[in-house]
Amino acid sequence: MNILPPRSTSRRFIRGLLPACLAGAALTALVAGEPAPTPGVTVTQLTTGPSNHFFGYIGQARTIPWNANGRYLLALETKFQDRLPGKGDAANVCLIDTQDNYRIRVVDRSQGWNPQQGTMFYWNPEHPETQFFFNDRDPKTGKVFTVLFDLTKGPNGGRIREYRFEDTPVGNGGVAQNGGYFTAINYARMARLRAVTGYKDAWDWTKGVAAPENDGIFRVDIETGEKKLIVSFAQLKEKLRGVDPRIETRHMFINHTLNNRNNDRIYFYCRADFAEPDGQRLNVPFTVRPDGSELTRHEIFIGGHPEWEWGSRIIGSANDQQVVYDTASRRIAEVLGGADVFPKPGGDISLSPDGTWFVNGYKGDDEFIRYVFLNRRTGRILHSPKTRLGEWRSGDLRLDPAPCWNRTGDAIVVPGLAEDGSRQMFLIDISQAIRR
Repeated sequence: MNILPPRSTSRRFIRGLLPACLAGAALTALVAGEPAPTPGVTVTQLTTGPSNHFFGYIGQARTIPWNANGRYLLALETKFQDRLPGKGDAANVCLIDTQDNYRIRVVDRSQGWNPQQGTMFYWNPEHPETQFFFNDRDPKTGKVFTVLFDLTKGPNGGRIREYRFEDTPVGNGGVAQNGGYFTAINYARMARLRAVTGYKDAWDWTKGVAAPENDGIFRVDIETGEKKLIVSFAQLKEKLRGVDPRIETRHMFINHTLNNRNNDRIYFYCRADFAEPDGQRLNVPFTVRPDGSELTRHEIFIGGHPEWEWGSRIIGSANDQQVVYDTASRRIAEVLGGADVFPKPGGDISLSPDGTWFVNGYKGDDEFIRYVFLNRRTGRILHSPKTRLGEWRSGDLRLDPAPCWNRTGDAIVVPGLAEDGSRQMFLIDISQAIRR
C-alpha cells in the first residue's frame, strides 16, 4: 500500500485520508477476507482544509474534472458541510493547477450547489480546454440558471453566457457527451421533494402541483440558448398509470439526466419519495431521445447509479449483480464479475473515457469506501486502499464515493475526509499498477 504526499515538497506534508491506524485496518481487512490493495495503486490528497473542497457528482457520462490538456481540475470550495446551503450561501468556483503544486485559484462563486452533486460541473465538450458549465441562482429572485465560463475571458477568466429562463428557471442536469446541448431540470422542485439533490430556497414555479405540464426535462441548445421541454411530468404520469394507484397525487421529480456517448439517448429515473400509508417509493427508469421522441418506461429496474457503456447499453445493478442492460432490446446483455468482484454492485460507478476501465466505489459497514477496478478487455481487477467516509453516509448531507476519471483513464479523483474532518479531494492513481 502506497499513500503519497502531494507532488510538491514546497507544500506541507499531508498525512493522507486514512487515520494513523491504517496498517491495523488493512490487517483487519485481510483477516476478514477483504481483498488487499493492489501494489502500485496509490492515493494522494490533493486539497487541504480548513475549507472543504470537492468536485461533485459521480463521473457518469464522462463527467471529467480535468480540462482537455489535464492541467486544471474543477472544484468547489465551501466553509461548511454540516448543513444544506440556502439563500446567500455561495461556494467558491475553483481551478486546481496540476502544474503549480496543486495551487487553488478562485475564479467565480455560485449559489447553485448542494453537498452531493456540487454545482454540476461539466467541461464543454466542444471547448474542453477552456470552457466549463456550472449552476448558479439569482440572489434576489432565487431563480436557478446555468453559467458557461471561459478561462480565456480576461486575466482570470469569466462568464460568457448565462442560460436564464424567467418562466421555468432550470439548471444543468447533464451535458451531452458530444456537445451541442445540455438537459436541464428544476432544482427548486427537488429542494421540496429530494432535498439532497435540490437547491434550498430556490424559486419553484411548480409548488403544489403533482405532475405539471410545464416541468420535467428540458433540452437547452448551447449555442443558441433555445430551450425545449422534451419530457413533462404530465407525460410521465400517463406512462405510470397502473404502476402506482396513487399516481394522480404523487409529486414526482427527476434528479439527474444521463446522456449517452452517441448523443441519441437519455436515461433517467422518475421518482417520488415515500407516501403514506405503506411508505411505498416510486422509482421508475425511462429513456427518451433528445428530441423528446420514444419516451420508454423500462420494466427491468437497473439500480445504483447507472453509467452509459456504448450505444444503447448502460451499466448498473440488477439481482445483486453488476450488469450491462440494453435499453434498445430491454434485456440484460452481460454480467460483469460476480459477488467476489463487486460485493455491492449498487455503488457509485464510472467508465473510463475510452471504455477500458470500469470502477465501482462502494460503502462498507465501517467508515471507509472501497474502489474496485475492472479492465473490460482483459478482466484484470485492481483494488484501492480504503478512503475514509466517516459519518457522512446517508441523508441529505451524505458523502458518496463519486469516482471521476481523468482523461487518460489511469486515475480517478474521489471525495474523502481528511484527518481534520474536512472534506477534501483525493487522487487514486492506477497507472503504476497498469504497467506492472
